[in-house]
Amino acid sequence: MDFIEFSAKTVNDAITEACQKFVVTSDKLEYEIIEEGSSGFLGIGSKPAVIKAKVKSSVQDKAKDFLKSVFEAMNLVVVVDIQYDELNNTMNIDLSGDEMGVLIGKRGQTLDSLQYLVSLVVNKDMEDYIHVKVDTENYRQRRKETLENLAKNISYKVKRTKRPVSLEPMNPYERRIIHSALQNDKYVTTHSEGDEPFRHVVVVLKKYSKS
Repeated sequence: MDFIEFSAKTVNDAITEACQKFVVTSDKLEYEIIEEGSSGFLGIGSKPAVIKAKVKSSVQDKAKDFLKSVFEAMNLVVVVDIQYDELNNTMNIDLSGDEMGVLIGKRGQTLDSLQYLVSLVVNKDMEDYIHVKVDTENYRQRRKETLENLAKNISYKVKRTKRPVSLEPMNPYERRIIHSALQNDKYVTTHSEGDEPFRHVVVVLKKYSKS
């Protein structure tokens, strides 16, 4: 939304006019004072106060506008659906279109980058942190199930060979899935090694002390 100018006797009166025009309270208004206004002397030479104002962008608008600019630069037509839970400070963004594989990228790296950037945009100047999740074609759930199955297979391999197995580098979210999948396993344990972006999970056989 573009700024609109409002003039009145005082700045407060101009703000009130802007609120009435946009049907919002003053805390939802973004404005700049152009002229403070003056009453003059005995009413002579008085000048009205002038402001330019617009409604503050919602967090949903911020996210949608940012993603729109990204997709336009990529020449992609993408439908953006945003569900914002203000009570729990969570924002779930679902993307749909014909070329979603491009947005997912290798092992979800492009999707993760989008999620990180949207989170930066949404949380700028926010008092309470909003947890942002960007997904498409249920990729997050499908990837989670794939990693959980991988964890079980690696666990079986470690039990059979009694040798540790190092997995491919993963982001923190995916490493947590592996750790969680095997945290209750009686025979193997997991830990992470290396530095980002090469940090990876290692699955090893538990060592039991003889009593």
